[in-house]
Amino acid sequence: MEISNPVLPLQGSADKTIPALGFGTATFPFVSIETTKEAILHAIELGYRHFDSATIYQTEQPLGQAISEAISLGFIKSREELFITSKLWCCDAHHDLVLPSIQKSIKNLNLEYIDLYLIHWPVAVKPGKYYGIDKEQDFLPMDFKSVWEAMEECQKLGLVKSIGVSNFTCKKLQTLLATAKILPAVNQVEMNPIWQQKKLREFCKEKGIIVAAYSPLGAKGSFWGTNRVMENEVIKEIADAKGKTIAQVCLRWLLEQGASFIVKSFNKERMKENLGIFDWKLSPDELKKIDQIPQQRGYLALEFTGNGAPFKTPQEFWDDEI
Repeated sequence: MEISNPVLPLQGSADKTIPALGFGTATFPFVSIETTKEAILHAIELGYRHFDSATIYQTEQPLGQAISEAISLGFIKSREELFITSKLWCCDAHHDLVLPSIQKSIKNLNLEYIDLYLIHWPVAVKPGKYYGIDKEQDFLPMDFKSVWEAMEECQKLGLVKSIGVSNFTCKKLQTLLATAKILPAVNQVEMNPIWQQKKLREFCKEKGIIVAAYSPLGAKGSFWGTNRVMENEVIKEIADAKGKTIAQVCLRWLLEQGASFIVKSFNKERMKENLGIFDWKLSPDELKKIDQIPQQRGYLALEFTGNGAPFKTPQEFWDDEI
C-alpha cells in the first residue's frame, strides 16, 4: 500500500533522505521472533517503509526475515524501498569493535548495507557486556573521537549510508562535532508534546542534523514510560475537536516540527491509525496550545547514573537538559 510519508533530507548528499514516519521494533520484555516478524511484515503491507532496530533489541533477524518475505509476497519490489536503522550498543562503543558490530548487524538483517547506523548512547561499557551492567565494574570512558572515526570509516566503506547518534545532548554533540569529519545525520532522542526538546532541536537545526523522536506517545507500558502524553488534557481537547485520536495529534505535531519519529505498536488497528496523519494539519492556535504545555523529560537514564557510573546524576548525564 502506498502512503504519503514525507521524507526529510539527510547530511551528505541531495539524494539521502529519511522517511518522517518510522516503525519501532523494540519490545520490553522481549517477544518471540515470529511475533516481531509478523508485525513488521504487516507494517510493510500497510505502507511503512522506515524501520528502527538496534543490536540490543534483538530484532535485526526478524526484521531481515520480514523484508525477505515482503519481497517474495510482492509487498515491495526490493530492499531499496525501505529505510533501515540500527544502533551500536555500549559494549561495542570502542574503536576496534564498531566495524565488527556493523558487520554483525548487516548479517543479522541479511542485507548488503544499513541506511542509518547510530551510536545508541554516549556511554561505553566493557566489551561483551550487553545485559546486566554492573555500575561499579563495567563502565569505561567513552572516546567519542575514535568511536566516531570508526563510524566514519564504515560509511566510507559503504556498509552504512549515513551515521548518527542517539541520546546526545547539545554539549555532547559539540564534543563530537569538534573532531568529526562526517557530521552526524541524525540525533534520535525522546521527543513528544510534553518533552519538546526545543533547545536541542534548535542546535541540531543549525548543524543540519535531523532530530528523530522516540517515545512520541510517552512510551506508556515500558519500564520508564509515562501516561502524561496520552492523558494530557490540551492534546485531548484538540483531538476531540478535530475528530482525531490523541496519538494522531501527537504524531502530526511531530511531523509539523520537521522531525522524524518512531512509532511502536504491534496492534493492527493502531498500526493503521498511526498512518492517518498526512492529510490534515494543526491550526496555528492548536500549535500554540501544544507549545505552552509544561515540560518534563520522561527517560532519566538512571541505569547510567549513580555510584560507579560515569555520571553521578540524571542532570549530569543530560547536561541539565532536563
